[in-house]
Amino acid sequence: MQGVLYVSHGSRVKEAAQQAVSFLEDVKKKVDVPLQEICFLELAEPDIAAGAAKLVEQGALNITVIPVLLLSAGHYYEDIPEEIEEVKRRHPQISFTYGKPIGVQERVIDIAVDRIRETGVPVKENASLLVVGRGSRDPQTKQDIEHIAGRLKEKTGAVHADVCYLAACSPSFDEGLEKALERAAPQTFVVPYLWFTGILMQTMQQKIDHLSDEDRGFILCSYLGDHPNMIDALAARVYEALPAGVGKGESR
Repeated sequence: MQGVLYVSHGSRVKEAAQQAVSFLEDVKKKVDVPLQEICFLELAEPDIAAGAAKLVEQGALNITVIPVLLLSAGHYYEDIPEEIEEVKRRHPQISFTYGKPIGVQERVIDIAVDRIRETGVPVKENASLLVVGRGSRDPQTKQDIEHIAGRLKEKTGAVHADVCYLAACSPSFDEGLEKALERAAPQTFVVPYLWFTGILMQTMQQKIDHLSDEDRGFILCSYLGDHPNMIDALAARVYEALPAGVGKGESR
C-alpha cells in the first residue's frame, strides 16, 4: 500500500506548526492516496521517524517523502535524507521515494504579488521591494531568490528589488534594511519569501516597528501561507514523486 509522508520544517511558534498542519490537511484532500501523514524535521512533533512508523503501522509498503520546503537547500539535500536513511534501517522492508521542494514557480511568485496588493497600499512609481529569503549556504538558493526578486520587480513595477536573508548568508536582513534606508524610497515593501509564520516573521516585524518615525515607509507583507496556488503546487509535487500508476494526478 502507498503512503505519503509530508515533512514540514517545524517552528517554536505553536501557530506556525498549526498553520502547517492545516495547510497540509488541505493538500491531502487533493491527493488520491489512502495513507498520508504529517511530520516535522525539527522543533515540533511528530518527527520523521514517528510519522513513518505510523504509515508502516497502517500497512504502507512504499512511502513517498514530500519535503514541505520552498527551495532546495541543506534541509533538502542533507537533513531530511539523513533521517530517511535512519528510518530505512528500522524498516528495511519498506521502499521510499523522495519528492522535490516547490522550487521557483510563477504561480508562487504571483502569491507574493497578491500579498503586496493585500496590504492595501498602492504601489507608487518609485517604490522599492526588499525580498527576504530564509537563507542557505547553497549558492543556488541565492540565485533563486534573486530571480524571484527580479520577477517581482517586473510584475509590480517597482523601481528597485533588493534581496536579503534571515540566516546563513548575506546580505542579512539588517543590511537589507540599511540599504533600503539609504535608498530613501518613499515606499519599501518588505516581501518575506517564507511559507508560514514563525520566529522569523516576528523578528522582521519587531525590527520594522523599531525604525524611527521618519523611516516609516516600510510595509511588511504577509508570508505565502495557504494560498490556493501553494496547495496546488505541493499536490503536484506529490504526484510527480509517486510511483507510476499511483493516484489520479489531478493537481498540476
